[in-house]
Amino acid sequence: MENITVKVNGAEISVPKGTTVLEAAHMAGFEIPTLCYMKEINEIGACRICVTEVNEGRGFRLVAGCVYPCSPNMEILTASPKVIESRKKTLELILSTHDRKCLSCVRSGNCELQKLCKDYGIEDASKYDGVKNSYEIDNSAAHMYRDNNKCILCRRCVAVCSKTQGIGVIGANERGFKTFIGSAFDMGLGETNCVSCGQCIAVCPVGAIAEKDYTKPVLEAIADPEKTVLVQTAPAVRAGLGECFGLPIGTNVEGKMVAALRKLGFDKVFDTDFAADLTIMEEANEFLDRVKNGGKLPLITSCSPGWVKYCEHYFPDMTENLSSCKSPQQMFGATAKTYYAEKMGIDPKNIVMVSIMPCTAKKFEIGRDDQSAAGVPDVDYALTTRELGRMIERAGINFLGLEDEKFDDPLGISTGAGVIFGATGGVMEAALRTAVYTLTGENPIDFPEVRGTDGIKEATYNVAGMDVKVAVASGLANARELLEKVQKGEADYQFIEIMGCPGGCVNGGGQPQVAMGIRNFVDIREKRAKVLYDLDASMPLRQSHENPAIKAVYEEYFGEPGSHKAHEVLHTTYVKRSVN
Repeated sequence: MENITVKVNGAEISVPKGTTVLEAAHMAGFEIPTLCYMKEINEIGACRICVTEVNEGRGFRLVAGCVYPCSPNMEILTASPKVIESRKKTLELILSTHDRKCLSCVRSGNCELQKLCKDYGIEDASKYDGVKNSYEIDNSAAHMYRDNNKCILCRRCVAVCSKTQGIGVIGANERGFKTFIGSAFDMGLGETNCVSCGQCIAVCPVGAIAEKDYTKPVLEAIADPEKTVLVQTAPAVRAGLGECFGLPIGTNVEGKMVAALRKLGFDKVFDTDFAADLTIMEEANEFLDRVKNGGKLPLITSCSPGWVKYCEHYFPDMTENLSSCKSPQQMFGATAKTYYAEKMGIDPKNIVMVSIMPCTAKKFEIGRDDQSAAGVPDVDYALTTRELGRMIERAGINFLGLEDEKFDDPLGISTGAGVIFGATGGVMEAALRTAVYTLTGENPIDFPEVRGTDGIKEATYNVAGMDVKVAVASGLANARELLEKVQKGEADYQFIEIMGCPGGCVNGGGQPQVAMGIRNFVDIREKRAKVLYDLDASMPLRQSHENPAIKAVYEEYFGEPGSHKAHEVLHTTYVKRSVN
């Protein structure tokens, strides 16, 4: 590729032709602030925070750095007095229609707008005050609320919903001063085909959208002496929670997380990875049963509730391809309120099952039909990684000073196969480890072809003389592309893994928010996934069928994978939904 030379704040650098001013500045070590820009997803130059002075031989002028291409010998000034004054005025204008209730906002201290106002010394937030639009808060969805009084019209949420997820249930309504982000015909989000993935929350720079917070009823349950409150944590949470306390992206905080949960007062701290291993036992058995007995193929994983709801809306005929296995979250709750309750002599009605998840769709999932194996909901409350971070802060727990602790037994025992569930390709790899062992007696560990953050991955493995074609997709736009090929007969697979969020659960809609200035240049999916693969590599047991706690639960309760009892407790059904 042809390179050109430019000067950034006087420093000469060489950049590929077509590089934007923002990218050139980053290469030179200078960060240009943005509010709307998302690399390759929302490159619209709308917010004007990225304005930068450039000189192409006709004198300096202001341009939108995120979309303006560099030209040979261009001079770039990223923080000149003129640039700073322009950005300040833009921030003041944004604040003129913004609901400035920062003290009570869920994003206070982690708000991109708030940080910019501090950085640029905005002292008079009311400088351009005038007429404001007023909006009712939309609480119609199970997992989140929308507050357009705080929206800055950056359109990041619109872009990720439409382009990354291929859904597009929100967009810009009205025009001019009356513009607002909403659904068609101003329907509540809960009335649309929203799949609760929460990717819009993950990219919102302010507090206009956020998950519904259920920390209060959880704390009330902990304080109730009549209740036994159990907590389970998904694999991806340990790879993200540390960011809530200033630790680098990709820090494993499993031990501190367990210690913090005990200090919060939970009666038992368990690991969802146990249920991931349980899922593999059931799913691998289901896959082999379908292959041997002419069942519906390809078998498609059902661990991601956002993906499941997407399938019900957009590919209803393929719900028959979905594994009937409950997700690990739901399997854990079902096992806790049946097997564990019976073992410990506790009435399931007195167990409060709390899950800590990287996923906002889990809040929707706990209310689905056919998710109550013991006659009560399998899981009572699903909290995000962010909610747990807030609980720890409010309790005054010195998270960084905690000594590492271990999960409780027996539902805290897991294998490397369970922990990699949090990364795209992890469910597939875990299932292949056990399926190959079941067919051949061999114990292969690594399946590198299904690893990595690519949106779609394919591989063929010869197992016991049979070619098994598999595919992995993450992000629902990629899922659509893959499934349309299957429907058209352009692709033939026996087993497909789909995760609703790009990169898998490590990049779930409930994970700690990362400023777009970092997300645009750092692959947070890869850094968080590395935590899980490193854990997998270090564990003494790396295959689900080797887990002693899993062996015990089958010997003592379920009998064998795919048994009648297992189906009653661990499996579920789906519905064919309409597209609104």
